Amino acid sequence: MAGSTGRALGLAGRKLTEFGGPRYGRNVQPEDQKIRKGNPAMADLASLAARIIDGTIEVVDLTSPLHAATPILQLPPEFGQTWPFQLEEISRYDDRGPAWYWNNFRTGEHTGTHLDAPNHWITGKDQDDVSRIPPGRLIGPAVVIDKTAQATDNPDYLLDVTDLDDWQERNGPLPARGWLLFRTGWSSRGDDPSAFANADDNGAHTPGVTPAAARYLAGTDLLGFGVETVGTDAGQAFGFEPAFPCHEAVLGAGKYGLTQLRNLDRLPVTGAIVIAAPLPIVSGSGSPARVLALVER
Repeated sequence: MAGSTGRALGLAGRKLTEFGGPRYGRNVQPEDQKIRKGNPAMADLASLAARIIDGTIEVVDLTSPLHAATPILQLPPEFGQTWPFQLEEISRYDDRGPAWYWNNFRTGEHTGTHLDAPNHWITGKDQDDVSRIPPGRLIGPAVVIDKTAQATDNPDYLLDVTDLDDWQERNGPLPARGWLLFRTGWSSRGDDPSAFANADDNGAHTPGVTPAAARYLAGTDLLGFGVETVGTDAGQAFGFEPAFPCHEAVLGAGKYGLTQLRNLDRLPVTGAIVIAAPLPIVSGSGSPARVLALVER
Protein backbone atom coordinates (compact mmCIF):
# COMPACT_ATOMS: atom_id res chain seq x y z
CA MET A 1 0.00 0.00 0.00
CA ALA A 2 2.77 2.40 0.97
CA GLY A 3 4.61 1.72 -2.29
CA SER A 4 1.56 2.33 -4.44
CA THR A 5 0.80 5.54 -2.52
CA GLY A 6 4.32 6.78 -3.07
CA ARG A 7 4.13 6.02 -6.78
CA ALA A 8 0.78 7.85 -7.00
CA LEU A 9 2.18 10.91 -5.23
CA GLY A 10 5.21 10.89 -7.49
CA LEU A 11 3.01 10.73 -10.57
CA ALA A 12 0.83 13.56 -9.24
CA GLY A 13 3.92 15.68 -8.61
CA ARG A 14 5.15 15.15 -12.17
CA LYS A 15 1.72 16.03 -13.57
CA LEU A 16 1.59 19.19 -11.43
CA THR A 17 4.97 20.26 -12.77
CA GLU A 18 3.89 19.57 -16.36
CA PHE A 19 0.66 21.52 -15.83
CA GLY A 20 2.43 24.57 -14.43
CA GLY A 21 2.90 24.03 -10.71
CA PRO A 22 6.27 24.54 -8.98
CA ARG A 23 8.08 25.34 -12.24
CA TYR A 24 6.39 28.75 -12.12
CA GLY A 25 7.38 29.36 -8.53
CA ARG A 26 10.76 29.87 -6.90
CA ASN A 27 11.90 26.27 -7.40
CA VAL A 28 13.81 25.69 -10.65
CA GLN A 29 12.89 22.41 -12.33
CA PRO A 30 14.84 20.67 -15.10
CA GLU A 31 12.27 21.88 -17.63
CA ASP A 32 13.08 25.48 -16.69
CA GLN A 33 16.75 24.87 -17.32
CA LYS A 34 15.93 23.49 -20.77
CA ILE A 35 13.75 26.54 -21.54
CA ARG A 36 16.49 28.93 -20.49
CA LYS A 37 19.08 27.20 -22.59
CA GLY A 38 16.93 26.57 -25.64
CA ASN A 39 14.56 29.55 -25.81
CA PRO A 40 15.38 32.69 -23.80
CA ALA A 41 12.05 34.30 -24.79
CA MET A 42 10.10 31.45 -23.17
CA ALA A 43 12.29 31.78 -20.09
CA ASP A 44 11.42 35.48 -19.88
CA LEU A 45 7.70 34.70 -20.12
CA ALA A 46 7.98 31.95 -17.52
CA SER A 47 9.78 34.40 -15.22
CA LEU A 48 7.07 37.02 -15.80
CA ALA A 49 4.35 34.50 -14.93
CA ALA A 50 6.24 33.44 -11.80
CA ARG A 51 6.63 37.03 -10.63
CA ILE A 52 2.95 37.81 -11.16
CA ILE A 53 2.08 34.72 -9.11
CA ASP A 54 4.47 35.53 -6.26
CA GLY A 55 3.51 39.23 -6.23
CA THR A 56 6.87 40.75 -7.12
CA ILE A 57 5.07 42.08 -10.18
CA GLU A 58 1.74 43.57 -9.12
CA VAL A 59 -1.27 43.81 -11.42
CA VAL A 60 -2.91 47.18 -10.75
CA ASP A 61 -6.46 47.72 -11.99
CA LEU A 62 -6.83 51.18 -13.54
CA THR A 63 -10.51 50.64 -14.38
CA SER A 64 -13.53 52.42 -12.92
CA PRO A 65 -16.46 50.10 -12.13
CA LEU A 66 -19.44 50.19 -14.50
CA HIS A 67 -22.87 50.78 -12.94
CA ALA A 68 -25.91 52.99 -13.33
CA ALA A 69 -24.22 55.92 -11.56
CA THR A 70 -21.00 55.81 -13.59
CA PRO A 71 -20.37 59.40 -14.75
CA ILE A 72 -20.99 60.02 -18.47
CA LEU A 73 -20.29 62.89 -20.82
CA GLN A 74 -23.14 65.37 -21.12
CA LEU A 75 -23.26 67.31 -24.40
CA PRO A 76 -25.38 70.40 -25.10
CA PRO A 77 -29.02 69.37 -25.64
CA GLU A 78 -28.95 69.97 -29.39
CA PHE A 79 -26.52 67.07 -29.83
CA GLY A 80 -27.04 63.32 -29.52
CA GLN A 81 -26.45 61.89 -26.06
CA THR A 82 -24.77 58.72 -24.86
CA TRP A 83 -26.75 56.24 -22.76
CA PRO A 84 -25.83 55.68 -19.13
CA PHE A 85 -24.96 52.13 -18.17
CA GLN A 86 -28.05 49.97 -17.67
CA LEU A 87 -28.21 46.34 -16.55
CA GLU A 88 -31.31 44.25 -17.24
CA GLU A 89 -31.62 40.86 -15.59
CA ILE A 90 -32.46 37.95 -17.92
CA SER A 91 -32.59 35.25 -15.26
CA ARG A 92 -31.14 34.53 -11.85
CA TYR A 93 -31.44 30.89 -10.82
CA ASP A 94 -35.23 31.07 -11.22
CA ASP A 95 -37.99 29.91 -13.59
CA ARG A 96 -36.47 32.08 -16.34
CA GLY A 97 -33.29 30.03 -16.07
CA PRO A 98 -33.00 27.68 -13.10
CA ALA A 99 -29.25 27.13 -13.06
CA TRP A 100 -27.79 30.35 -14.40
CA TYR A 101 -27.58 34.09 -13.88
CA TRP A 102 -27.04 36.58 -16.72
CA ASN A 103 -27.96 40.06 -17.88
CA ASN A 104 -28.44 42.26 -20.89
CA PHE A 105 -26.76 45.63 -20.72
CA ARG A 106 -26.83 48.76 -22.78
CA THR A 107 -24.61 51.79 -22.73
CA GLY A 108 -22.60 54.05 -24.97
CA GLU A 109 -19.21 53.09 -26.35
CA HIS A 110 -17.63 55.93 -24.39
CA THR A 111 -18.93 55.11 -20.91
CA GLY A 112 -16.73 54.63 -17.86
CA THR A 113 -13.12 53.65 -18.41
CA HIS A 114 -12.96 53.40 -22.18
CA LEU A 115 -10.73 53.57 -25.21
CA ASP A 116 -11.19 56.18 -27.93
CA ALA A 117 -10.33 54.71 -31.33
CA PRO A 118 -8.96 57.08 -34.00
CA ASN A 119 -12.24 57.05 -35.95
CA HIS A 120 -14.02 58.59 -32.94
CA TRP A 121 -13.05 62.03 -34.30
CA ILE A 122 -13.49 63.48 -37.75
CA THR A 123 -9.73 63.90 -38.14
CA GLY A 124 -9.36 60.11 -37.78
CA LYS A 125 -12.50 59.06 -39.64
CA ASP A 126 -10.55 57.04 -42.23
CA GLN A 127 -8.37 55.31 -39.64
CA ASP A 128 -8.90 52.22 -37.48
CA ASP A 129 -12.17 51.51 -35.75
CA VAL A 130 -11.84 49.84 -32.36
CA SER A 131 -12.11 46.31 -33.78
CA ARG A 132 -9.21 46.90 -36.17
CA ILE A 133 -6.66 48.10 -33.64
CA PRO A 134 -3.75 45.63 -33.81
CA PRO A 135 -3.54 43.75 -30.48
CA GLY A 136 0.14 44.63 -30.15
CA ARG A 137 -0.86 48.30 -29.95
CA LEU A 138 -3.00 47.71 -26.87
CA ILE A 139 -0.02 47.02 -24.62
CA GLY A 140 3.06 49.10 -23.99
CA PRO A 141 5.27 50.86 -21.46
CA ALA A 142 3.61 53.63 -19.50
CA VAL A 143 4.81 56.79 -17.82
CA VAL A 144 2.95 59.11 -15.46
CA ILE A 145 3.03 62.89 -15.35
CA ASP A 146 1.61 64.07 -12.01
CA LYS A 147 -0.15 67.42 -11.83
CA THR A 148 -2.43 66.59 -8.90
CA ALA A 149 -1.45 69.67 -6.90
CA GLN A 150 -2.02 72.00 -9.84
CA ALA A 151 -5.40 70.45 -10.73
CA THR A 152 -6.48 70.61 -7.08
CA ASP A 153 -5.74 74.35 -7.00
CA ASN A 154 -7.18 74.98 -10.47
CA PRO A 155 -9.69 72.48 -11.91
CA ASP A 156 -9.22 74.08 -15.36
CA TYR A 157 -5.48 73.33 -15.28
CA LEU A 158 -3.99 72.62 -18.71
CA LEU A 159 -0.93 70.50 -19.36
CA ASP A 160 1.39 72.41 -21.69
CA VAL A 161 4.48 71.74 -23.77
CA THR A 162 6.76 73.18 -21.08
CA ASP A 163 5.40 70.57 -18.64
CA LEU A 164 6.22 67.82 -21.12
CA ASP A 165 9.70 69.22 -21.72
CA ASP A 166 10.39 69.55 -17.99
CA TRP A 167 9.20 66.00 -17.36
CA GLN A 168 11.49 64.61 -20.06
CA GLU A 169 14.49 66.52 -18.74
CA ARG A 170 14.01 64.73 -15.41
CA ASN A 171 12.86 61.30 -16.58
CA GLY A 172 13.98 60.76 -20.16
CA PRO A 173 12.01 60.67 -23.41
CA LEU A 174 8.39 59.65 -23.71
CA PRO A 175 8.25 55.92 -24.50
CA ALA A 176 7.95 54.85 -28.11
CA ARG A 177 4.84 52.67 -28.56
CA GLY A 178 3.85 53.53 -25.00
CA TRP A 179 1.27 55.42 -22.97
CA LEU A 180 1.46 58.82 -21.30
CA LEU A 181 -0.88 58.89 -18.29
CA PHE A 182 -1.95 62.29 -16.92
CA ARG A 183 -2.48 62.07 -13.16
CA THR A 184 -4.67 64.83 -11.71
CA GLY A 185 -6.37 63.19 -8.73
CA TRP A 186 -9.70 63.59 -10.52
CA SER A 187 -10.59 59.93 -9.99
CA SER A 188 -11.20 60.74 -6.31
CA ARG A 189 -14.45 62.33 -7.55
CA GLY A 190 -15.45 59.26 -9.57
CA ASP A 191 -18.21 58.07 -7.22
CA ASP A 192 -19.97 61.45 -7.34
CA PRO A 193 -21.18 62.30 -10.87
CA SER A 194 -21.82 65.94 -9.97
CA ALA A 195 -18.35 66.49 -8.49
CA PHE A 196 -16.83 64.55 -11.38
CA ALA A 197 -18.49 66.81 -13.98
CA ASN A 198 -17.76 69.93 -11.89
CA ALA A 199 -20.08 71.94 -14.13
CA ASP A 200 -21.68 75.38 -13.83
CA ASP A 201 -23.45 77.69 -16.26
CA ASN A 202 -20.23 77.94 -18.27
CA GLY A 203 -19.83 74.19 -18.69
CA ALA A 204 -17.58 71.60 -17.07
CA HIS A 205 -14.39 72.57 -15.30
CA THR A 206 -11.93 69.67 -15.54
CA PRO A 207 -8.22 69.53 -16.43
CA GLY A 208 -6.87 68.77 -19.88
CA VAL A 209 -4.19 69.83 -22.37
CA THR A 210 -3.44 72.97 -24.33
CA PRO A 211 -3.75 72.90 -28.14
CA ALA A 212 0.04 73.12 -28.34
CA ALA A 213 0.49 70.14 -26.02
CA ALA A 214 -2.06 68.14 -28.04
CA ARG A 215 -0.10 68.83 -31.24
CA TYR A 216 3.10 67.87 -29.46
CA LEU A 217 1.66 64.52 -28.32
CA ALA A 218 0.35 63.84 -31.81
CA GLY A 219 3.90 64.18 -33.15
CA THR A 220 5.42 61.64 -30.75
CA ASP A 221 5.72 57.86 -31.07
CA LEU A 222 3.29 57.30 -28.19
CA LEU A 223 0.45 54.80 -28.51
CA GLY A 224 -1.87 57.18 -26.74
CA PHE A 225 -2.78 59.46 -23.87
CA GLY A 226 -4.67 58.46 -20.70
CA VAL A 227 -6.56 60.61 -18.20
CA GLU A 228 -8.66 60.36 -15.03
CA THR A 229 -11.43 62.65 -16.34
CA VAL A 230 -14.49 61.83 -18.48
CA GLY A 231 -12.60 62.62 -21.69
CA THR A 232 -9.09 63.41 -22.86
CA ASP A 233 -9.90 67.09 -23.37
CA ALA A 234 -10.46 69.75 -20.75
CA GLY A 235 -13.98 70.60 -19.67
CA GLN A 236 -13.69 74.01 -21.33
CA ALA A 237 -12.10 72.66 -24.54
CA PHE A 238 -15.20 73.47 -26.58
CA GLY A 239 -13.95 77.06 -26.55
CA PHE A 240 -10.37 76.31 -27.62
CA GLU A 241 -8.93 76.83 -31.09
CA PRO A 242 -9.30 74.21 -32.37
CA ALA A 243 -12.12 72.90 -30.21
CA PHE A 244 -11.29 69.67 -28.37
CA PRO A 245 -7.64 69.75 -29.45
CA CYS A 246 -6.64 66.41 -27.92
CA HIS A 247 -9.31 64.58 -29.89
CA GLU A 248 -8.46 66.61 -32.98
CA ALA A 249 -4.70 66.04 -32.92
CA VAL A 250 -4.08 62.79 -31.03
CA LEU A 251 -6.85 60.72 -32.60
CA GLY A 252 -6.14 62.33 -35.95
CA ALA A 253 -2.59 61.03 -35.67
CA GLY A 254 -3.85 57.45 -35.30
CA LYS A 255 -3.30 57.30 -31.54
CA TYR A 256 -5.71 56.32 -28.77
CA GLY A 257 -7.32 57.88 -25.74
CA LEU A 258 -7.91 56.18 -22.38
CA THR A 259 -10.32 57.88 -20.00
CA GLN A 260 -11.69 57.63 -16.45
CA LEU A 261 -8.60 55.82 -15.20
CA ARG A 262 -8.12 55.14 -11.49
CA ASN A 263 -5.21 54.21 -9.21
CA LEU A 264 -2.60 56.21 -11.12
CA ASP A 265 -1.14 57.03 -7.70
CA ARG A 266 -0.09 53.37 -7.47
CA LEU A 267 2.09 53.57 -10.59
CA PRO A 268 5.72 54.64 -10.75
CA VAL A 269 6.70 57.65 -12.85
CA THR A 270 8.34 55.24 -15.29
CA GLY A 271 8.60 51.47 -15.54
CA ALA A 272 5.00 50.24 -15.65
CA ILE A 273 3.40 48.33 -18.52
CA VAL A 274 -0.22 49.10 -19.41
CA ILE A 275 -2.65 46.71 -21.10
CA ALA A 276 -5.89 48.14 -22.51
CA ALA A 277 -8.58 45.63 -23.49
CA PRO A 278 -11.55 47.17 -25.33
CA LEU A 279 -14.31 45.10 -26.91
CA PRO A 280 -13.69 44.62 -30.66
CA ILE A 281 -16.93 46.31 -31.74
CA VAL A 282 -17.03 46.16 -35.54
CA SER A 283 -17.14 49.74 -36.89
CA GLY A 284 -17.09 50.97 -33.29
CA SER A 285 -15.55 54.30 -32.34
CA GLY A 286 -14.44 53.04 -28.96
CA SER A 287 -15.41 50.69 -26.16
CA PRO A 288 -15.52 50.34 -22.41
CA ALA A 289 -12.23 48.71 -21.50
CA ARG A 290 -10.49 46.89 -18.68
CA VAL A 291 -7.16 48.65 -18.25
CA LEU A 292 -4.43 46.95 -16.23
CA ALA A 293 -0.89 47.95 -15.28
CA LEU A 294 2.03 45.66 -14.44
CA VAL A 295 4.25 47.20 -11.77
CA GLU A 296 7.48 45.82 -10.31
CA ARG A 297 7.49 45.77 -6.50
